[in-house]
Amino acid sequence: MMSKPSPARMENARRVFLQHGGVLRTCEAIRFGIHPSVLYNMRDQGLLETLSRGLYRLADQPNLAHPDLVTVAKRAPGGVICLISALAYHAITTEIPHVVDLALTRGSESPRIVSPPIRVYWTVPHIHSLGIEQVNLDGHAVRIYSPERCLVDIFRYRNKLGLDTALEALRLYRERLPLKVDTLMNLAQKCRVAKTITPYLESTL
Repeated sequence: MMSKPSPARMENARRVFLQHGGVLRTCEAIRFGIHPSVLYNMRDQGLLETLSRGLYRLADQPNLAHPDLVTVAKRAPGGVICLISALAYHAITTEIPHVVDLALTRGSESPRIVSPPIRVYWTVPHIHSLGIEQVNLDGHAVRIYSPERCLVDIFRYRNKLGLDTALEALRLYRERLPLKVDTLMNLAQKCRVAKTITPYLESTL
């Protein structure tokens, strides 16, 4: 039978969690010196809550404002939040994401995430790296595509996600965010949708 960790070890584990925004993966907790028995004891006592498989959060901390994005970012550190999920974060869509859209490089391992549900888009490395921003959500670094990259991608996937969604995103971008035409068109050219997006962009200028 596993012995109960001492209060000192439990308190030390809590401090480690607090130093990292209250959320840690199992592998991170172990790397930072938290013994698995301490981790699982805290979970069993209700001191930790499970956000996703192998991802824990201090239960007494304020609710996360972006729990799904933080969870996916922690579980898939090589991925980038994209498409509808990123559009929603930037407030340039009226659609409510029911899954977290995640871009991964081709050949990388697909994360085994059951909750929240994810939808993976595979990209080649030189396209994957374009337009990545790192934002701080609830004290955690989350990689997400910039508004301009989001517009490029929504036009790239217009046949799958709908041209209306792309046109709405472009309209809301023009209304709510600074217009960065050079950045947008540079990304569009590299992603080979410049000819597609140009007439729609010109009609809004």
